[in-house]
Amino acid sequence: MTMETYFHNIEEPAKISREKVAEDLRVLIRDAEELLKAGVGDTSGKTAEIKARLQASVDKAKATATQLEDRALAGAKAADRLIRDHPYESIGASFGVGLLFGLLLGRR
Repeated sequence: MTMETYFHNIEEPAKISREKVAEDLRVLIRDAEELLKAGVGDTSGKTAEIKARLQASVDKAKATATQLEDRALAGAKAADRLIRDHPYESIGASFGVGLLFGLLLGRR
């Protein structure tokens, strides 16, 4: 097993979704945990210090991934609730934004 990562689907930062970031974070956490398990037998001072720092980073990454997932879910629920509570206003706002973008892009 190699620990190399290939970024074959890198997109512009603005196009990266929260779900993709959360998935990448989960993969990073899993790989770091595997690395920690692989080095269980080596208990030298420097290695132990590096393992401790890596474990702290993994724990922090897990917490961040959980927060990202929770925030994304809460945002999706809030958007769904808003659209369901105000369907005509949502259609009007979408039409207005689309019209504005169309006018701005048509000028070029």
